[in-house]
Amino acid sequence: MPKSSKLFAGVALAVFYGAGAWYAGERISDMQFVASVEASAPAQEAPLPVVDVVAAKARAITEWDEFTGRFEAVDEVSIRARVSGYLDAVHFEPGDVVEKGDLLFTIDARPFETALAEAEAGLSEARAAANLAEKELERAERLIENGHTSQSVLDERVHEAEIAKASIAAAEAAVSRARLDLGFTKIHAPVSGRISDDFVSPGNLIAAGAGSDALTTIVSLDPIHFVFDASEQQYLEYMRASASSGFRETAGKTPVALRLVDEADFAHDGAIDFIDNRIDRSTGTIRGRAVFENTDGVLTPGMFGRLRLATAEDAQRILIPERAIGSDQTTKFVWVVDDSGSVSRRSVTLRDRHANDRVVEGLSAGEHVIVSGLHMVGAGAQVTARLIEEPTVQMAKR
Repeated sequence: MPKSSKLFAGVALAVFYGAGAWYAGERISDMQFVASVEASAPAQEAPLPVVDVVAAKARAITEWDEFTGRFEAVDEVSIRARVSGYLDAVHFEPGDVVEKGDLLFTIDARPFETALAEAEAGLSEARAAANLAEKELERAERLIENGHTSQSVLDERVHEAEIAKASIAAAEAAVSRARLDLGFTKIHAPVSGRISDDFVSPGNLIAAGAGSDALTTIVSLDPIHFVFDASEQQYLEYMRASASSGFRETAGKTPVALRLVDEADFAHDGAIDFIDNRIDRSTGTIRGRAVFENTDGVLTPGMFGRLRLATAEDAQRILIPERAIGSDQTTKFVWVVDDSGSVSRRSVTLRDRHANDRVVEGLSAGEHVIVSGLHMVGAGAQVTARLIEEPTVQMAKR
């Protein structure tokens, strides 16, 4: 290569490397400048999460215990014949509501009419014999006054007169028994209520007595009993709460309400009328009974129901929305926000539910609990609390 060409190439390389070094230096200076500017700019803080909170409220409420139980008739009677005989007629329709004294069954009365006539004839015979004995006694008394008879004959006439009087009493009893038996051929309803099916058809020979088959059954309807079981702990709470007046004495004044299996509200009002005298050793419960009016006959013996018994009336309790309550296995808790926006977890004890609210223990009135945005909070977190008002639901007085 000629010397002039080599010289030109060297000059070109020198220019190239010089330009690259200048560009690199300028680039580094620019980056340092940007870094210094960013370092001197104020930092931008992330906004705090916004959560909705509700103030815990104190309200005067009625607290209840709830029990499941069954209805039982006040009166339940199995109808049985009191005399044996052939069944002549049935005078009711199965399922009818009958009144006390209504005719239900008729038994063939002819044998009993005959027995009554025979007893009445025996009574007439006894009265005739007594009349004769009385006349014989009077005659003997006149004869002994004149000395025409002995004392032993008079004693015999007195004895015969007394026997005749006793025979009259026996004959009268036989007539009464026969008349009763005749009356028992017509079987009347001993109580008012709804009657079951006729278990025996006309034409059958039926037997009398407690060991005989029942002809039908009647259950009373109005009023009606509701029987339930309370735990030993509940019983002790009631007894101690009413120690001054006595729970058994005041139980009839304790309001109770009941709902059926297809009802949402406790629409039936009643009163406690009986508490058993001992705890069942096998179940650890005590039997209670309430009484309800049943004028429309809807409540039927054997039907299930749910009864609630007031444990406290107009008691001041703390209520919060149900949706504020969280669960950690068996522990119930809420997230509480203080005035500085700091979040803390608070364990609570749940009590009765009132509409969409829940009675809780472990909170004070006015404390703010989180109801939305729960996924953004944890213990010690900082939040922006937005106080909202939950819709007020009118709570039932009963």
